[in-house]
Amino acid sequence: MPETSRSSTFPTRRHLLAAVALFAGAVGFTTGASAQSYPAKPITFVVPFAAGSATDQLARALGLSITEQTKQAVVVDNKGGASGMIAAQQVARAAADGYTVLITTNTTHAANEHLYRKLSYDPVKDFAPVTGLGKGGQVLVVRADAPYKTVGDLLAKVRQTPGKLSFGSGSSSSRVAGEMFKQMSHTDILHVPYKSNPNAITDLLGGQIDMMITDTSTGVPQIKAGKLRALGISTAQRNPLLPEVPTIDEAGVKGYDMGYWFAAYAPAGTPPAVVAKLRELLVAGTQSAAAKSFFDASGSVAWTTTPEGLGQFQASETEKWGRVIKAAGIEAE
Repeated sequence: MPETSRSSTFPTRRHLLAAVALFAGAVGFTTGASAQSYPAKPITFVVPFAAGSATDQLARALGLSITEQTKQAVVVDNKGGASGMIAAQQVARAAADGYTVLITTNTTHAANEHLYRKLSYDPVKDFAPVTGLGKGGQVLVVRADAPYKTVGDLLAKVRQTPGKLSFGSGSSSSRVAGEMFKQMSHTDILHVPYKSNPNAITDLLGGQIDMMITDTSTGVPQIKAGKLRALGISTAQRNPLLPEVPTIDEAGVKGYDMGYWFAAYAPAGTPPAVVAKLRELLVAGTQSAAAKSFFDASGSVAWTTTPEGLGQFQASETEKWGRVIKAAGIEAE
């Protein structure tokens, strides 16, 4: 068979290399083009907690800003339950194109791996860090008609009736804050889990639980409305929204300090150029009027990072939360 006929039927190594180069160029062109045009369609923000939660409020504020910047809609998809694992798994399995973004907290990306023996996602391998979004604190609350006026009053009752009072939590931040309170005050308080903090607040108002340590954006409106009483702030500094409320440390549980953070993650494999554009939009979003209103109302602050910086921060926080959870005596479920 003539050589020309054979080469037209069977590709030579030179032809294969040329095809690979052409394919690589096409992929590079497509990736570059998609990054330049991103976003070209609506973006979905998946939130691990219910509507009305702090994370949900921030996601909606950021979504509004991105829509204003790009003219593309941002859909907020609330996937509460299982301490954020349902939402994290959904994003981990989504297309790595920048159109599905996890707006989350330390719950899914620092605490859960210490609270559960098995996760439905890998908080490191399954995600591309985009940027930090904000930091905040929590507040210890009881019903406004409860007999406890101070943290000391509450602890006295708990010590009189060990195991009888209960605290609710709808996030790992809330759960660990409550467990730390128990551990550091050497008390026995029953834990009741919820899908989100607003759900726990509902039961607290209804008398099904006795107390909780919740994010300020969820708790402060109820405090201002006179439905809940604030006994202590979870961080080392007082909250400007509740300047008269002492920190839990000041109230007698010395050394107590527990905050939380928000961050954005895309699925692993999302093109770096798309991650960079998404980060640019989100960083601008944290400075928008809607986001500033959220931060001011919740007593939290904007906090942004590079993707690499978020990855490094997540690693250090994962180690820290592991130490806290172990010290609190929490067994993985």
